[in-house]
This record gives sequence, structure tokens and C-alpha cells, in this order.
Amino acid sequence: MTPQRPILRPQETCWRLERAERMAVIIDAADYFALVKQAILGARHSVMLIAWDFDARIRLDPSAPRGKAPDRLGRFLNWVVSSRPDLEIRVLKWDLGAVKALGRGMTPLFVLDWITDARMHFRLDGAHPMASVHHQKVVVIDDALAFCGGIDMTADRWDTRDHLDEDPRRRRPTTRRSYGPWHDVTTAVNGPAARALGDLARERWEQATGERLDPPPACTSRWLDGLEPLVEDVEVGISRTVPDYGDRPGVHEIEALYLEAIARTERCLYIESQYFASRRLAEAMADRLGEPDGPEIVVVNPLTANGWLEESVMGASRARLLGMLAEADRFDRFRIYYPVTLKGEAIYVHAKVLTMDDRLLKVGSSNLNNRSMGFDTECDLSVEAGPEETGLQERILALRDDLISEHLGVQRSGFQQTLAAKGSLIAAIEAMRSPGRSLRPFEPPELGVVGEKIIADNDLLDPERVSSIWSSRRAPRLKRAP
Repeated sequence: MTPQRPILRPQETCWRLERAERMAVIIDAADYFALVKQAILGARHSVMLIAWDFDARIRLDPSAPRGKAPDRLGRFLNWVVSSRPDLEIRVLKWDLGAVKALGRGMTPLFVLDWITDARMHFRLDGAHPMASVHHQKVVVIDDALAFCGGIDMTADRWDTRDHLDEDPRRRRPTTRRSYGPWHDVTTAVNGPAARALGDLARERWEQATGERLDPPPACTSRWLDGLEPLVEDVEVGISRTVPDYGDRPGVHEIEALYLEAIARTERCLYIESQYFASRRLAEAMADRLGEPDGPEIVVVNPLTANGWLEESVMGASRARLLGMLAEADRFDRFRIYYPVTLKGEAIYVHAKVLTMDDRLLKVGSSNLNNRSMGFDTECDLSVEAGPEETGLQERILALRDDLISEHLGVQRSGFQQTLAAKGSLIAAIEAMRSPGRSLRPFEPPELGVVGEKIIADNDLLDPERVSSIWSSRRAPRLKRAP
């Protein structure tokens, strides 16, 4: 029997394959922020925080009793570095994210208020094409432990898996106004996979600042109290999107991985994404939906994009692509849902997750939009189960079912029993949907003349490649990123 061709292939669908002694998937920012705090408290030499946005004012663990260490991000980082003479902390934030910060009262001068130590380094990342976004979300501790996924350490992100209709801890850091429920996902890895993410973070730091950093001194392997690994001793694929910039060629490993996963899914493709706007990926899905024995495809999206500009552009693109998929879905195997709270409030989906059957799990920063495929910087982590790796296969399915059960507001065991009885992921979801906490089918609006005009301008706001934005006759406009 001919062995299956691997999905994760270095220099094709991933940058590197590196071993993780442990890998965990962390669902929602309440757990993530607390774990990052714990990890930084154990740092000895180096902390690198690379992301689209940071807000120094957020609390990391609002549920915990007050302790010696401050809980607000900026004060906490300053306290840690001032108490550890061998520690260097570096924070790299997308440069135009600072423009967004003006709207919420946070300016670079505010940031300087908590940088009181020479070993605390804050830089803005402008090493990207005009209108492009640095969107990777990576935290690396001593090259021994690293986080990578979809969660930014900024305002309006903290939430628990309960996604309550009202939670007094969900407050903006300055105005104290409440914000709605927010769903997100990231990962933690240690061992060589963490060292590889350290290489990625240092490379990005050098591109943004011109400063070349040496790796930190070698440390013993590290893990976090209370964090249960999804899998141990596993090869982790690190996939990137990097746009063309100067002499640096573009990298499109994430797009190649998405297309490979869509093409090779046998039974079910499950995706959580903030957007659904990539033409290439939608066309690949349409091809599979047209096959008599093709797979089911289930997508979980937010009801609307976060902001009028995103909703105008991404919403119009989503409506058009869903119309195309509806025509291709001759065998009724495609569904797109959005999650709601117990009282019916839409839960915002910021997670970026893909499972392909029981074979592939991918978590990262990339969305199903054009920018994530070739115009912004992205980083995703994936694990692939071989035919004989039944333990990893079971864990991939268990994570998928755990996410779906959270959205449905049911126990995972009950959902899995229904899935086994129905033999179809879509049928199981439909059987367990309820009037309260649940998944609801997304119904795309009619586009009309205005929607078609927005789509015509889409290359400016959600371009597929750097070249496409310059091919328009108009000057590019800046777009607020997720």
C-alpha cells in the first residue's frame, strides 16, 4: 500500500517541522492571559511579545486575588523586568495599530509611562508594504515555551468559555464600559518548536528594527501548572504568510496548507474564522461540494465583522462567496453558523481553527480572507496524524467536538453520542441546536448595488497580494485589521 503523502511539507505547506514535547490548545483569553502571566513570571533571560496590538492597561487575571505582582499588563512587565537583572523583554506591535490606539486614549507616550527600565524594549513594526498589517500573535519565553494563535493581548478580548450575557469582568480598561462575548483560540508549545518560534520572533524583530538578536542561553524544558497538553512528543508545522517587501520575497505557506486541506478532506472540514472572504479558498470548497462523494464543510463565523469598514468589505465578500457555494452545494453538505449566548446575543468569533477529518489540526492568526493568504504577516501551527497515530487522531476529533459543544451549549459526550448516531457532523449539529446558547445558521443579506460596488473596490481593502493593490487606479486606503 502506497503511504499517504504528508500534508505538512517544509518549504511548501509549512516553514519548518519541529518537535514539541507538549502542545496545548487554549480556548478563550481568560485562560490565555493567566497562562502568559504565569509563563512570564518564570522567565529567566528573554520574553518576546510579537502581535498586531497590545494594550498596557488590560488586566491579565481579573478573577485572581491581588498578589505581589501587578496585574495590568504594562505594570506587570515593568515589575518583572525590574526584579530580574538578567531578563530582557521585547514588545513588537504593528505600527498602524498605534493609530487605532488613539481612538481609545492610548498613545505611544502612554506606553512610555511604563517603560522605566533599559531592559524593557518597545518597538513599532513598520516593515511591511503600505496598507499591509503585521498580524502574527506570538509570545516566546526563553526559547523554552511559546504561544502562537489568534489572541492579541489587548482590550475587549478577555472572556471565559461560558460567554455569559453579562460578565462584570468584561470591561474596557479605561472607560469601564462593558463589551460583548468574545471567542478565541491559541496554542502553547515547548521544546524545539518553541525555539523555532523564537527564531521567527527574532527574525521579525530584526526586519522591523534592524537589530539582530542572539538566542537566549539554553534553558531546561518548561511547562505550565494546570495546562493540560492536547498531545505530547509531536511534530508541529509552522506555516507563514509574508508579503513581498523590498528584497524579501513573499511566503504563502498558509494558503498552500488551506488548499491542500480542502482538497484532501475525506469526510469533514471544520473551520472557525473571523472572516469568510477568500475567493481562492471558496472556489476550492465549491469544487469539493460539487463532488457526489465529497466532504461536509462546516464554518463558524461571527454574525457581523467588528467595525463598519470590515462589515462593509468582508460582509459583502462573504455574501457573494456564500451565494457561489450555495449554487455548488448540490448535495447539501455546506453549513455556516454563528454562535449566540443563552439570551441570543451574538458571540464574536475571532478564532482561527481548522480540523481536517481526524488527520490535521491548525490553529493560528490567519483568517479566511485574501489578506491572510498573501498581504499580511501570519503564523499558524499545525499537527498532522498519520494513519497509525490513533491517539492523535482521537485528540484532533475531541478538540473539534469540544469547540462545537461549547458553541451549542451542550456536553461534549452528548454531542459525540449524537454524532455517532447520526453519522454526519451537520446532522448532529442540527439535532442539538436549541433556542438558547447555540449555533444559528447564517443567512447572507442581499448585496444590491451598494454591495456590488464594495466588492469592486475589494482589491484595495482585502487584497490577495501586494501587486493587486497597486493594480487599482486609485491610491490604497488603510484598513483596520482584526
